[in-house]
Amino acid sequence: MRQNSVRKEGARRRAPHASDHGWDGGPHQDGAPPGEPSGPSEPSADAATPSAARPRRHRRRRKSGGNGRPPRRKRRVLRWSATILSVLILGTAGAGYLYYQHLNGNLETDDLNLGEHRAPEPTPNAAGQTPLNILLIGSDARDSKENQKLGGAKNTFGSPPLADVQMLLHLSADRTNMSVISMPRDTLLQIPKCTDPDDGKVYPETGPRNMTNESLGRGGPGCTVATWEKLTNIHIDHFMMVDFAGVVSMADAIGGVPVCVDKNIHSRDNQGHGSGLKLKKGTTEVQGEQALQWLRTRYGFEGGTDISRAKAQHMYMNALVRKLRENTGLTSPNQLRKLAEEATNALKVDDGLGTIKKLYDLGNELKKVPPSRTTMTTMPFEYVGARVIPKPGDAEQLFRLVRDDIPLDGKGRKKPAKEKLSDDPAADDAQIGIQVQNGTRTATEPPASGRANTVAQLLTGKGFTKATPDTTTILTEDRTVIRYPSAELEGDAQRVAKSLGLPLSSVKKSTDVSGVTLVVGADWREGEKPPKAPKKDDRTPESADALSGSDKKACMKVDPDFTW
Repeated sequence: MRQNSVRKEGARRRAPHASDHGWDGGPHQDGAPPGEPSGPSEPSADAATPSAARPRRHRRRRKSGGNGRPPRRKRRVLRWSATILSVLILGTAGAGYLYYQHLNGNLETDDLNLGEHRAPEPTPNAAGQTPLNILLIGSDARDSKENQKLGGAKNTFGSPPLADVQMLLHLSADRTNMSVISMPRDTLLQIPKCTDPDDGKVYPETGPRNMTNESLGRGGPGCTVATWEKLTNIHIDHFMMVDFAGVVSMADAIGGVPVCVDKNIHSRDNQGHGSGLKLKKGTTEVQGEQALQWLRTRYGFEGGTDISRAKAQHMYMNALVRKLRENTGLTSPNQLRKLAEEATNALKVDDGLGTIKKLYDLGNELKKVPPSRTTMTTMPFEYVGARVIPKPGDAEQLFRLVRDDIPLDGKGRKKPAKEKLSDDPAADDAQIGIQVQNGTRTATEPPASGRANTVAQLLTGKGFTKATPDTTTILTEDRTVIRYPSAELEGDAQRVAKSLGLPLSSVKKSTDVSGVTLVVGADWREGEKPPKAPKKDDRTPESADALSGSDKKACMKVDPDFTW
């Protein structure tokens, strides 16, 4: 059975967040500004103690310890900035390092998705290219002496980890642009059912308002991936994680990353909250432990929330990428070799990225995007007490842009193609088999009851006598969609769309279905006619707080209570 800090055999699980500590050394539930009450999240539905160990059903690569047993698993993740840093370094280190086979042995792997639902894969563009979506996860747990020293909060040693940093990196199909969406750790949503593949423990689906950072403790990073796919319906190809110690060593090897504050800052209050970051007004190159402090700072930046911290991370990452592209600081082969070693020791990835060659190839893909076409955003949100939920309309707009591979910087957008009728003629209405599913569930609303039955009966009344409801499946679909598996059924799917008054753009090819499948979306929660599609708006919502990777003037605003 694996050894990790997610759970220990026979140990009771703590109540979530009770006296926990977060990235900045303050309480876990510190998403609100200092002095603002946090409030408890809804209790999780999973069991209090782990189930008995069962034989592993799959292989996971581990590093062996000196006593012959696998060491404690490195789940402790820092920031997406360190993750992408390691990838970019592997891309710049040169093919010669690929021959060091021990680097492969440094990497640890884990399962990609522990849930039951997978978002549909994106349709290739005209050149046959598809986008890449990579979830970058950060945990606040401490599982080693080094990580404990860097992370502080000794009372949290060995406790279930929380995914306090979650960012989705989207690399466009044509590799011309890259988008990043940060999700605040205090986001309340529904975590799907997840099954731990190591011991078979099943974590039931939670209520609609659980904190998203609890997903990591429900079987591993694969449950965090499952949570994102359920919320956004974006297909996630990979995940990456890196620990505290790794970011310090890699930041040292880089030689410093420029960051800016508009006043002197010291992130520490009289109660001990804060990362300890102390900088003078203006631009400073941070490295090593100071870089770690910058990435963890919440107390001290204006607003004092995780939203401010995400903005600081975006600035750091932009500056880091610019520095790497300018090839400054990394001129010695020994520097590159050391950084490659540190990166592979720190990384945990899914099986699809589990070799140096795959990481090297990914690094080369990421390098194709110039800073001017990189856009950092935060998921639009609204407050519910001290917590947040996805902002209706704006959050889904941002997710849709990523799903549709539309650049968030507003550049290079193409006019929508004219709808084209299928060359394959449709069968008679009575001969078209249609499965109807309910996809009306959203991040903030439960599914509308009986919609699959209602719409199936509506189709039957229109002459589609083979329309049947699938009452066993509840999905999340923003707009009503009709999917078909192969070209010979495209005409049938278009015929169904026409009969309901749906645009042909709602007809999508998908290998996830075995026949014509109508998913009733959240846009059609009631009534017999689907609403007309709104005029398409491909602009990035202002509430996403977009930041360009080429913005060299970005500077964090400092809370006057934390200046010196």
